[in-house]
Amino acid sequence: MNPLWFLAAIAALTASTAANAEPLPVAVYVISKDAKFIGDSMGGAEVVIRDVSSGKVLAKGITKGGTGDTDRIMRSNGRSPLHTSTDAAHFAAVVDIDEPRLVRLEVKGPLGKPASAIRASAERWLVPGQRLDSGEGWTIELPGLVIDFISAQQVPVHAGTTFALEAKISLLCGCPITPGGMWDAADYEVDALFYRGTQLMARTPLAFSQAPGGYAGSIAIKDAGNYRLVIAARNIRSGNSGLIENKLRVLKATPDR
Repeated sequence: MNPLWFLAAIAALTASTAANAEPLPVAVYVISKDAKFIGDSMGGAEVVIRDVSSGKVLAKGITKGGTGDTDRIMRSNGRSPLHTSTDAAHFAAVVDIDEPRLVRLEVKGPLGKPASAIRASAERWLVPGQRLDSGEGWTIELPGLVIDFISAQQVPVHAGTTFALEAKISLLCGCPITPGGMWDAADYEVDALFYRGTQLMARTPLAFSQAPGGYAGSIAIKDAGNYRLVIAARNIRSGNSGLIENKLRVLKATPDR
């Protein structure tokens, strides 16, 4: 076989395949569980659209925009209510496909709060000519809560002392937790847990202290050592939950104790 003829045939086949590929618009929305869309205020969410059979990345980007229309998202009723709006954060892409493709959507967010970032994935068929950039587009939900330590712990921490703990809790979209609000502070339980290795050494609840999303309490550690401080929060109605962990070094008691 003439090598030049073979290469020419491959090139022609490649060109034909590319010519048959049809641009397919896709809009991806990432919504926080029990809340609104994840966008600019929280650093957006990473979006990857991947061909399942080959593993090839067809599109990749970050959601951009606002959290969306509160009434439309939180108060809409009926079958398959429309949650998106023109200002809702999303990632717009154009995927070139020449035949139906099973693709996987992989998302991670919020990027602005890496300690609280969560991953989720879903699969669906993309079909040439069937646009996916109107209505709800491709909407995927991320569960979780953002938790930040906001109190300065006494440094150094000594065994036998009681020290204050304070954390700020919010939804992944940045939506605020307030008394009697859309996300009612009374619906959240927050606990501080101290572990030495895998052994739970102490646990205390944190009570709502200030808006938005402030929860506080105190805890005493009897023994010196290396600990893991875990703050865990849960919405008792929706089950939505989040967690953050820090290392804590507790020194021996001071001589006057």
